[in-house]
Amino acid sequence: MKLAIQHTTTYRFTAPADYGLQQLRLTPKAHNGQTVAAWDMDITGGRIETAFSDQHCNQVTLVSFAPGATEITITCTGTVETDDTAGVIGKHAGFAPLWYFQRETALTHAGPQVRRLLSDLDETGDDVARLHALSARIRDAVPYEIGRTEADSTAEDALTIGAGVCQDHAHIFLAAARALGHPARYVSGYLMMDDRVHQDASHAWVEVHADGLGWVGFDISNGISPDPRYVRVATGLDYSEAAPIAGLHYGAEGEAMAVDIQVAQQ
Repeated sequence: MKLAIQHTTTYRFTAPADYGLQQLRLTPKAHNGQTVAAWDMDITGGRIETAFSDQHCNQVTLVSFAPGATEITITCTGTVETDDTAGVIGKHAGFAPLWYFQRETALTHAGPQVRRLLSDLDETGDDVARLHALSARIRDAVPYEIGRTEADSTAEDALTIGAGVCQDHAHIFLAAARALGHPARYVSGYLMMDDRVHQDASHAWVEVHADGLGWVGFDISNGISPDPRYVRVATGLDYSEAAPIAGLHYGAEGEAMAVDIQVAQQ
């Protein structure tokens, strides 16, 4: 499948920025089942300072604000070709060793709520079937609902609230999968929706390393493994290591952010 993507993020300030630096993870990865045919990044109100690959082989771009900027717009456009691999990415590669992905983070702490979720989960048999069962259990415990959690909500927070979005589903799944002994990683990317082209947020899911298969994807929010509608962009231990945009600024006041994402089949 050939997917055309446009991702625009605009920041506006009521007072000029003295200084600002954004860390962007907005360039899709090339891997088994995914080929980046074309990808361009355009910045207005700022400039690209440098780019590098991090420990997860994410392409990271550092962008600075123009002095006195009251608006900065980041626009990515490109085409990505995807194949159906039933969610299987395959063998581990990259700078970070496999054991690194068993590390707990502040966002993915397996506390009492996560342990309760795992209390009677069948731990025998096929790993992938058990992980799909875990995914279904998370959807039942935390129905998808916008506005109930925050960007810094933890897996325990979302389970306590009893609602969340794809980021929360991913953090709960990460905490639970690691508690079961699996290396697991957060994935940020794009999903072509069946009912619309325009979206106001990117998507998130999880990959778990399973014996005999390597990395396998699980979209907890939709109850499936990723198919050709999915585009992988960045991976990490949790959202903080795979966030599309993160940064800081000084002097800018009254920040407002607008995001428009378009994903369509060519």
